Amino acid sequence: MKIISWNVNGYRAWQNKDGAIEFINEEKPDVFCLQETKAQPDQIDAGLFPEYQYVYKNSAERKGYSSTAMFSKTEPLNVTYGIGHELDNEGRVITAEFKDFYLVTVYTPNSKHDLSRLMIRYNEWDKVFLKHLKKLEKKKPVVACGDLNVAHTEIDLANDKANQTTKTKPGNPGFTDQERERFGDFLKAGFIDTFRHLYPEKIQYTWWSYRAFARDRNIGWRIDYFLISEKLTKKLKDAVIYDQTKGSDHCPVGINIK
Repeated sequence: MKIISWNVNGYRAWQNKDGAIEFINEEKPDVFCLQETKAQPDQIDAGLFPEYQYVYKNSAERKGYSSTAMFSKTEPLNVTYGIGHELDNEGRVITAEFKDFYLVTVYTPNSKHDLSRLMIRYNEWDKVFLKHLKKLEKKKPVVACGDLNVAHTEIDLANDKANQTTKTKPGNPGFTDQERERFGDFLKAGFIDTFRHLYPEKIQYTWWSYRAFARDRNIGWRIDYFLISEKLTKKLKDAVIYDQTKGSDHCPVGINIK
């Protein structure tokens, strides 16, 4: 089974980018999940992907902001939206129950350049999201994918020293001590970072700033993930970062799982 996740940074713009739709049609994932669609339900043209009859959208109340979507060839047993947090009105989570596992796609809140949302993440969001995954896991294994807006370790971004927390500065969003600690909570709780599990020393990124030709220079961050329940580890065949695929400031990521 192939699952792909992609922060498209605006569905309406993404669908018109060269190679975006072609990538999905060529890779033919069984399910693909999109984050930051910035779209209301009627703005996502499911007809672009006729093989995917089951399409689920979680749109933010605020138009043109956040939002997620999931496209599947197989009908899930059940689909729910949100995690029981005040930020659910931003359309950040979709949970689909399949026969053998749960698939959860998430667009984790960005802490913002001034770190004004850092404490919401540290004290609330990441804890509630982990609790949501663990509750699902009591019933069946979980696959969670999406833009988690954090680079976990120094190997996961190009300029770690310039972005890390020090005695004189709090660190930059996506690489603060608080965000990295909360990501570590998922690993301590038994979830597997699929890419790092298979490729412990490989350097690949999933997001590049639009500034200063960062992508051309490969000055990036790995902030898009697939996490799986530990019991699925032996079924994991590969974890892929499609860093040559354009269409967004993020590239797609995927897993192949038996």
